[in-house]
Amino acid sequence: MSAPAQVPEPQWLSLQQAAQVYGVSVDTLRRSIAAGVLPAARFGARIIRVRVKDLERQFRPIPTAGDWMRRGHR
Repeated sequence: MSAPAQVPEPQWLSLQQAAQVYGVSVDTLRRSIAAGVLPAARFGARIIRVRVKDLERQFRPIPTAGDWMRRGHR
């Protein structure tokens, strides 16, 4: 038996997809794009996409107190 084919992760998401994945509104994403904080690309006249790596950089997790203590900060 052969292993199932791996489906590659998408590199670009629509604003609606990104909003759903990251738990923010489309308006929040649009404001970040307008402010120059979140890079985006236009594909055609109305289609706006954002890269997953840019979203991950924008919405990186905030360390918890437990993470802080494990790193040796007191």
